[in-house]
Parts: sequence; structure tokens; C-alpha cells
Amino acid sequence: MDAKEMERNEFEGPPDDGVAISVRNLRVRYGEREVLHGISFDVKTGETMVILGGSGSGKSTLLRALMGLEKPAGGEIWIGGKNMCCVSVRDMAELRKKLGVSFQGGALFGSMTVGENVGLPLREHTPLDDSTIEVMVRLKLEEVGLSGYENFIPAQLSGGMKKRAAVARALAMDPEILFFDEPSAGLDPIIAAGIDDLILKLKKAFKMTIVVVTHELASAFLIADRMILVDKGNIIAIGTVEELRSSQHPRVRQFLDRVPEPEVSEDEGFLDRLTENLHL
Repeated sequence: MDAKEMERNEFEGPPDDGVAISVRNLRVRYGEREVLHGISFDVKTGETMVILGGSGSGKSTLLRALMGLEKPAGGEIWIGGKNMCCVSVRDMAELRKKLGVSFQGGALFGSMTVGENVGLPLREHTPLDDSTIEVMVRLKLEEVGLSGYENFIPAQLSGGMKKRAAVARALAMDPEILFFDEPSAGLDPIIAAGIDDLILKLKKAFKMTIVVVTHELASAFLIADRMILVDKGNIIAIGTVEELRSSQHPRVRQFLDRVPEPEVSEDEGFLDRLTENLHL
């Protein structure tokens, strides 16, 4: 299903019940360069939405905006009944407590043990005592298959184990929405399959809303309820796995079929650059 068939251009008030995230006419700029060009979509409560796109497509910028790490130039992002684009600093801090994030590289603190990394959000944002936090850390590590690794430091873990530890930390505050940034990046196929399986288990166990940014098609097709394909700052397709697989949109087919961009000769490249300079 093409994005233009589903995209809404006019909105009034917060989204309906059953929608965890509602993005409305979102624009993000870096200086004079606009990276996201007024995109709109909803993420339903309890679904896994996968955001696909090539390098430079805008998918990582979109994820940063959803997490409140990128201030939009325009539009709205509704989460938990609040528009993240215009909330106070205090409300944003409260809103972020409902969001869990597993960063691409894990982003674990190397000077802290795995247990200390996982327990850090609880120590920073709750009044729980140390003994209670230790129990919760063990539970979170058990949920991601890392029982007994509390006293290890990140340098002692494999790549896949670091990813799992990062997920445990993301789960520490029992978030309503869990974000994954390239969860399979840098992992061999077997370890990556284990991370995919973990995401599926988390969804089944906690019924949480999950948003995953990835360029790994095999992973996306396995874990997604619905998918978004971002290209040059626009959503060109949104729908179920089956809907994207059957799409005849040229750019969707190029991405899914792994068709390379046409080669540009040296002379053609020169003419393109000359034309661009003449229009400056």
C-alpha cells in the first residue's frame, strides 16, 4: 500500500485510543537542509513497526525525533496524549520514562558492570532501595537470557550479549514503548536471529509497542506487524509485510529486490554538478 493512500494531512487534537504514536506532518531540518519532508503515520498500541530505508534515507533521524532527541522544524509527535514537539522540559523528562531505547552499539558504560548498567535508570529515576534494584536487575537479565552476568563488564561480553544487556537496560523502567536502533547490525546471522527471537518474545510476554529501525530485510520480515519504507525523507510505502512484498512502487521494488542504483558516468556526474552549481 503506497504511503500517499494512507497518509493524513490534516489533524485535530491527539490521536484516537489504540494508537501509541502518532506522527503528523513531521519535518526535520539540519540547517537549511530538510531531512524529513512532512511525513505522517500511526503506530498502533502493541504492534511492532519496522522502519526501513537505505543509508541517508532519514530513518535514523526519524527515530531520534520519536525518542525526543531531535527537535522538529514542524509537525507533531503524539505519545501518551502529549505532543512531544511542544511539551515542557519537565513533561519531556516524564514522557521519556515511558520509553525504552536499545541503541545500535549498545551504549553500555564500560567502567560499570552489566548489573550496574541495567540498574542505572532505576537509580536515577526511582526511589527504590539497592536491594530491590538488585532483584529487578536480575529479573531483567533473566528476561534477555543473561542470568548470572550481573558482575561482568561489557568488555567481557560478545557482541550479541552486549545487545541483550542493552535491551535489559531499556526494559528496566518497564516502558510502554521500546525502540531498537539497528538491533542486528554487526552481528553474524545466527546471533542476529537470536536478537530477532528476543524481540518476538518481548512482544508476546509484555504486549508492548515496539519500533525498530533496520535495513536488514530478513529481520524486518520476521518481526514486523507493519513496515514503513523511508526514501529521501519521505514515506513511500506503509503496510503489512504482505502489502510491502506485493507493492509495485518502483523504489519499493528496487529496495526489496536489492537492485543497485544506475551507474553515473564521470561526464554525467560533471554535468549534474555543474547544473547544481548554476542553480545555487
